[in-house]
Amino acid sequence: MPAMKLILTSLLTLLSGLAHAGVAIESWNTANEARVLFVKNNNLPMLDVQIDFAAGSAFDPPARPGTAALTQGLLDAGIGQGKRALDDNAIADRLADVGAQLGGGIDADRASLHLRVLSNVSEREAALGLLRQILTEPSFPPAVLERERARAIAGLREGMTQPAAVLARRFGQLNYGDHPYGKILSEADLKRLTRQDLIDFHRRFYVSRNAQITLVGDLSRAQAEAIANALVAGLPTGNEAPPLPAVSLPKGGLERIPHPSVQAHIAIGMPALKRADPDLMALTVGNYTLGGGGFNARLMKEIRDARGLAYGAYSYFAPMAAEGLFRIGLETKAEQAEEAVKVAQDTLAKFLAEGPSAEELAAAKANLINSFALRLDSNAKLLGQVADLGFYRRPLDALDTYAARVEAVTLEDVRTAFARHVKPEHLVTVIVGGKPTPSR
Repeated sequence: MPAMKLILTSLLTLLSGLAHAGVAIESWNTANEARVLFVKNNNLPMLDVQIDFAAGSAFDPPARPGTAALTQGLLDAGIGQGKRALDDNAIADRLADVGAQLGGGIDADRASLHLRVLSNVSEREAALGLLRQILTEPSFPPAVLERERARAIAGLREGMTQPAAVLARRFGQLNYGDHPYGKILSEADLKRLTRQDLIDFHRRFYVSRNAQITLVGDLSRAQAEAIANALVAGLPTGNEAPPLPAVSLPKGGLERIPHPSVQAHIAIGMPALKRADPDLMALTVGNYTLGGGGFNARLMKEIRDARGLAYGAYSYFAPMAAEGLFRIGLETKAEQAEEAVKVAQDTLAKFLAEGPSAEELAAAKANLINSFALRLDSNAKLLGQVADLGFYRRPLDALDTYAARVEAVTLEDVRTAFARHVKPEHLVTVIVGGKPTPSR
């Protein structure tokens, strides 16, 4: 019980500090030009580290879709050579021995690894040493590659039977076309990949100039500098990833894909927003009223409450390095799909014409401001927020100024931002379930 009370007290102290003080983010470059962000937090004896590379699926070689994902997924499948070699089981055992947790992820823009470990020296150095080897000495074992290839193919086949997966693939394809964000992975692509493809991709993109290191936890600045330098010392300097091409807006229209599911899965949207766009805050505040505010949002009220067409409806912006999607989504009975789409389109059209009311705007601001502390209430959440700021080159005081920027949004800001980014003539609608429509 005393230990639990200590942990709870520490967490309350952290929350209180975040609520009343700014997040002090220090930044610098390592000797070989990796970017570093550091937030000192001595409230818990923990260290969280995230390393991001501009090495997401959008950077797959044109003839090798799937390379980025398999490369990231096999980083911890084996490391080193000869007597220093460790397989995936040995890596997992060594992390468990020091109580460390290793994870990672990949999207279209970036590939990431993150490590959580106690901040005392012995456990910390052992875990960081393994992370350094995983970054610099992955062996991409052939047997594991075949295992993960088979798993990916099985997942792809399973996904093709699921309406949500069918919707996501076709919706992305129609919105992005030949843009790297629109790549559709096939079994043939996965079967074509070789171990050398992964080695080549790692050599090109897992380089220090293309890396960002984010550290949050119980460290001094000097310790943070030493850790960051050591993590990437074994990587070649290399070059940053090339910028992604601009997105061409799609031709709007509707496509219905037959599927035996009882429910029709529906998506309406278009490429709309870059992560660094100055309209991001106005769109975030406005979207709370349109479809981001749960039961308080207009889409929910019109589609669920007023007509009973769905259990839920939502909208969101997913800003990326290039234009990420604006999307409205819902599920309804297949025979009601056209009616539900019409209600969603009408609700959006009214919102584009009028924007939120003064009362809706005030409610959106209050919710976004009051809930913001929950996005920073742990080392892990703070790590993600800070890493996002750095990766997308956003101002490092953005967390401190969040409430003021939300409060500054006006009704006119929302209307003009939506008019710039959401254009009905470019909206793509896909319905999976029920009768088909001719292929586009």
